[in-house]
Amino acid sequence: MADSREGWKNEEEDEEEELDETNYIAQKDAVLFAIDVSDRMLQPPPESNSKRAETDSPAMAAIKCAYQIMQQRIISSPKDMMGVLLFGTEESKFQEEDSNARGSIAYPHCYLLSDLNIPAAEDVKVLKSIVEDPEKAEKLLSPTKEPVSMSNLLFCANQIFTTRAPNFGSRRLFIITDKDDPHGSDKTARSQATVRAKDLYDLGVVIELFPISQEDHEFDRTKFYDDIIYRDPAEENDHALGPTSLKSNGDGISLLASLVSDINSKQVAKRTLFSNLPFEIGPGFKISVKGYNLLQKQMPARSCYVWLDGETPQIVTGQSARHEEHSTRVVEKAEIKKAYKFGGSQIMFSPEEQKELKNFGLPGLRIIGFKPQAMLPFWASVKKSTFIYPSEDDFVGSTRVFAALWQKLLKDKKMGLAWYIARVNATPLLVAILPSQERFDEGTNVQVIPAGLWLYPIPFVDDIRSPPEVPAPLVAPDELTDGMRKVVQQLQLPKAMYDPRKYPNPSLQWHYQILQSLALDDDLPEMADDKTVPKFRQIEKRAAEYINNWGKILAELSDSVKHKTEHDEDDPPKKKIKMKAETLEEMSVADLRKVIDAGTLSKYTATDLKSWLVSKNLPATGKKIDLIDRVEQWVEDN
Repeated sequence: MADSREGWKNEEEDEEEELDETNYIAQKDAVLFAIDVSDRMLQPPPESNSKRAETDSPAMAAIKCAYQIMQQRIISSPKDMMGVLLFGTEESKFQEEDSNARGSIAYPHCYLLSDLNIPAAEDVKVLKSIVEDPEKAEKLLSPTKEPVSMSNLLFCANQIFTTRAPNFGSRRLFIITDKDDPHGSDKTARSQATVRAKDLYDLGVVIELFPISQEDHEFDRTKFYDDIIYRDPAEENDHALGPTSLKSNGDGISLLASLVSDINSKQVAKRTLFSNLPFEIGPGFKISVKGYNLLQKQMPARSCYVWLDGETPQIVTGQSARHEEHSTRVVEKAEIKKAYKFGGSQIMFSPEEQKELKNFGLPGLRIIGFKPQAMLPFWASVKKSTFIYPSEDDFVGSTRVFAALWQKLLKDKKMGLAWYIARVNATPLLVAILPSQERFDEGTNVQVIPAGLWLYPIPFVDDIRSPPEVPAPLVAPDELTDGMRKVVQQLQLPKAMYDPRKYPNPSLQWHYQILQSLALDDDLPEMADDKTVPKFRQIEKRAAEYINNWGKILAELSDSVKHKTEHDEDDPPKKKIKMKAETLEEMSVADLRKVIDAGTLSKYTATDLKSWLVSKNLPATGKKIDLIDRVEQWVEDN
């Protein structure tokens, strides 16, 4: 094992530093909802005797879906853009930037409800007012009697994306409609829509269709939308076809829940942790890969301070300055120098020398060998893994080579050992390259784990510590084990599997609820919705009898153990013989090496270490850690 390089890392630079702003902007997501407001889309679902029957029309369900997605985006992706465009409305509204177009309606029957932008509190309030005010919604959602031109809608979307998000790497148009053939036999209108759709495709905008099927009509894509939705021929799986079973039937299967679920399943691809990293499989044999951080713990993060004592909350602009210790003079940045403590003194380096100290070579991934996967212990996980996938940008044929390596590792149950530097100035790591098979959720058939390779960081030698000594575990008798087994069997989750996606972090959700209430001027919530709280009534109903029986068995065994202990206390105590621990001076070189390998040398006092050093004619001054280093160095030399 190589020595750890963690000590060279600059404390002010996080290992997983943010990507530079230019790359980050290019990878942001811009989503525009296009919601059809026709007579059928405004009709409520058929009446139903179900307690969970829905009452929202498909158009209102789509607006509520956009409202919920906007709330989620503000939290999960605060730099992404989102907008809502209604088409088929009697009223028209579009903010045209061209001064020559003032006073004219460039896009008839298109109502821009929320402009494509980073969602703000006002945008959320607009959607919220429509969701909660039926009269306002009825006035706004007034369908036109004239036929709606799809080419006009697509041209309007083109204009919005061009002016609002020209440099975004991901731009998508979500069309929610129940009309599978909006133009019928009008070949001219169909041709114009096809041309506008091709323009969006050339612009890099992906059209996503969310069809709504009615009770008396099943949506048919082949009539119109297969001609305007373009796909990349290189894509093996067409993930963008959209759902096929969105129905407004009123029988308790909520259209709103289905829309939210399907739109969430189409979230933009994970942003790359690194792009086109050289992957050296052998001498002179390289391919390029991209890395993704698929697993990330969510925590409340404060990006700014907010002043709440005014009429409206305002973001505080902060300023910082450094002052001398015994005066108020501001210290300039040029006066500050950085130093490292070594041997009781401070060693200063220039910024160029500091960068050179942390330079371990160019970023890359280099395989240094292969081992069986069985040799990787379970405790070797020290950091989260990174998922890698091939890229053809730098080396043509990378996908084929990557697939061959993945298949070989998977077939032979092997793993690669590699030297890994993610980015410039990143801390080098030793990683195990592990293959993963593609897995899908049984219920929704949504991909859970992709097929590819994972970079699994493994510890350096000084990362490994000996576990503390613990007493022998207390083993429960068979009566208690059998009784608890019955309790656990009654409390098993459906399919005997815990799905963390169904149990959001209550403290995190409470944090978001407070932020939302402050931003929208709502009343602060009284309590958080904690789905992790056990359902005590169901537990009592299903397992109360078994829990009570287990408690009786525990009480009986406890009484018997207590009686036995009291009986043993009546016997005269046995005399304990105290063994004297072996001192360092009495140990041989082999014994000292065992103590060092076990990591227990630090348990000896500084006096013991100094006495041993004096016996070997070695310096016995300094801190305890210096004394330990001298002992270890002497043992290594001898």
